[in-house]
Amino acid sequence: MSQEVYLSLIVPVHNEEKNLPSFFAALKGELAKIGRPCEVIFINDGSSDNSQAELEKIAANVSDSIGENTKTLVRILEFSRNFGKEIALTAGLNNCVGEAAIMIDADLQHPVELIPEFVAKWERGADVVVGIRQKNKKCGFIKHYGSFLFYKIIGWISSTALIPNATDFRLLDRQVIDQFNKFPEHQRMTRALIAWLGFNCDYIYFEARERENGRPSYSFGKLVSLAMNSFISLSLIPLKWAGYLGLLIIFIAGPFGLYVLIGKYLAHWHFASSFSGPAQLALLITFLVGIVLCSLGLVALYIAHIHNEVLGRPLYVLKKKRKLDL
Repeated sequence: MSQEVYLSLIVPVHNEEKNLPSFFAALKGELAKIGRPCEVIFINDGSSDNSQAELEKIAANVSDSIGENTKTLVRILEFSRNFGKEIALTAGLNNCVGEAAIMIDADLQHPVELIPEFVAKWERGADVVVGIRQKNKKCGFIKHYGSFLFYKIIGWISSTALIPNATDFRLLDRQVIDQFNKFPEHQRMTRALIAWLGFNCDYIYFEARERENGRPSYSFGKLVSLAMNSFISLSLIPLKWAGYLGLLIIFIAGPFGLYVLIGKYLAHWHFASSFSGPAQLALLITFLVGIVLCSLGLVALYIAHIHNEVLGRPLYVLKKKRKLDL
């Protein structure tokens, strides 16, 4: 392309053979409204159907010009196997060259007609424009309330704020992409890492549509795994819970055991004297368990420091760097 790319579209694909033609047809119409050079990056995440053949057909047949002043380029990244959506999005962000990038699913649940609105908010100064799902048709009971519970827990244990029902349908400015590409984590949740960066955000609310064809690639097991990875990467509180529990046990069992010891053998209090030998042994064991858990909590603090160092995240993120001429 003779002109620099203005906007990149990053599209993860896993068994979307039947959805790709209608998705790209709708996408071309929206790119024509942008009026600037664009690229579409499809990431074939180990599809087992004919998605790759369909992508190659799209790339071969796409016209270089889809509008009077708009050039488009279709690029395909094919994985050797299924690595998961988070890695597919990462590959797209690693390889895109646009001044901004929009991540969007190929199953037509993300409304492509909102793309010009994403671009307009970005042009008005937003570094990140996040699509917030207000409603998801045919969303199951478990998925709906599981998502609600996930955001409640992550909001409680994490210092990184995640907006409930935020999706991967979002636009990132080039400076956000460059900073995101520095993250070294293998187990990752893309939207959480973007939130951690802390750039200026704007929001677009939409209603997710039904899938036209196929089944969602994210099974319940994969969603649970993603949630667990997010808990681990965004918070160290679960690692410290053993220590907190140990302190609670010590503060309860310690004074109570001391009361029984003094009351039974020194002061001869009636209630304390009623405790038998096995009951006293149980109190002692409970107290010792508290000490063990506190020791585990202390070890957890050292592991937490190792965890932070191994992640290798940048110490800080520069939003802008200005040079002043004095």
